[in-house]
Amino acid sequence: MLDRLKTILSSSLSDPKAGDPVVDIEGQQIPVRIKRTSQARRISMRADAIRREIRITMPVYAPTAAALDFVAQKRQWIATRFETAPAVTRLGHGATVAFGGEPHRIVWNDCHSRRVRRLEGTDGPELHLGGPQELVGQRIVRWMRDEARSVFARDISEYCGKAGETPPQLAIGDPRSRWGSCSSRGTISLSWRLIMAPAHVRRSVIAHEVAHMRHMDHSPAFYAWFEELFEGDRKAADRWLKTHGSALQLVGR
Repeated sequence: MLDRLKTILSSSLSDPKAGDPVVDIEGQQIPVRIKRTSQARRISMRADAIRREIRITMPVYAPTAAALDFVAQKRQWIATRFETAPAVTRLGHGATVAFGGEPHRIVWNDCHSRRVRRLEGTDGPELHLGGPQELVGQRIVRWMRDEARSVFARDISEYCGKAGETPPQLAIGDPRSRWGSCSSRGTISLSWRLIMAPAHVRRSVIAHEVAHMRHMDHSPAFYAWFEELFEGDRKAADRWLKTHGSALQLVGR
């Protein structure tokens, strides 16, 4: 199996103009994206259940055969990852979506205002809206993105005040491979999907990026500063994202 896998992959990788290599995972043809970077110190892999692809990041000096061995060794894990991935959550009337870690039922009625309103229902919080029913999902996502910008900006301002930093520019996006980043130019980028997570999880990510404004690495000094800024348990927040993050990525796809 390993020799066959190497033959399939190496034939594609040897030609820079060829398409991405493909592997068979339980009868499914899964593309493998290989990225070499000078920052990588080891081979890492991500099985993206949303895009149905495998992503490999590896050092520039690492031989292709090492990546192929890594994929072959993790074949069963990849299959399990795809099989157990949560289903895509379609947003519409009657569906439930998380906001701030709490489930909110979506209630559409053509008599309601087009503006999304967050109300307390009989069985818990609800999101009410009217307008065209076929656009409910799009408008719920747009509302959550707007809420995310406001909440994230407030969190950043709070942590920057604590850190003695000027609040940087905020960019809201929808990345698949990371929840946040801080550029050397002073911009903090965050996934809008963090607004669905519990507050301590969201704030951990934001405190992490604010800490990078002083330490652009993951050194002991960085983590010491991060833990001084953040009021909660960062490891617990990391565990939550590791367990539930893939479900957040599937909302509204």
